[in-house]
Amino acid sequence: MTQDNDVITPTGGPPLDRIAAALRAERARADLSLTEVARRAGVSKSTLSQLESGAGNPSVETLWALCVALDVPFAQLLDPPRPQVQLIRAGEGPAVSATAADYRATLLAACPTNTRRDVFRVVAEPGQRRTSDPHMPGVVEHVVLASGRAIVGLAAQPEELSPGDYLAYPGDHAHVFEALVPGTWAVLVSEHR
Repeated sequence: MTQDNDVITPTGGPPLDRIAAALRAERARADLSLTEVARRAGVSKSTLSQLESGAGNPSVETLWALCVALDVPFAQLLDPPRPQVQLIRAGEGPAVSATAADYRATLLAACPTNTRRDVFRVVAEPGQRRTSDPHMPGVVEHVVLASGRAIVGLAAQPEELSPGDYLAYPGDHAHVFEALVPGTWAVLVSEHR
């Protein structure tokens, strides 16, 4: 990254598209208007608008001020965290067995404090992929495939699941569910933080 008078220059400069996407995502997560973030950061609304559209040449000071206004680490604007996807195949995961019965419980996901979970049964047949737009910020979806085979998860990188497989992915990103064989069904838990 080259700097000239504390201004990051485009040649070897910051990834403007990543900064723009991170600013938009963090502003949405914080549920703040463009005007409010600009006011808190002490920058003009037009400057913030340009940065969110991937234009402009932000100084280090401007980016730091925006991080403070959004309450995020500086590095998050340059390299935002990647969506966390968790896959547990059937027969894997931490399990506890009963002594008096042929019974085993495998923890797939613990519920975070102050979280709401909605549980759904999903029944799907082959032929058409269900694509979902991103949900509210912070939503995480958990899927346990009960029967059949399906392509499930982030639209950009879905996983093929077999019966008993578990997948968790951020529901606030575009995601898909596509049955590959007749009689496919799953349990879907939508977690709202």
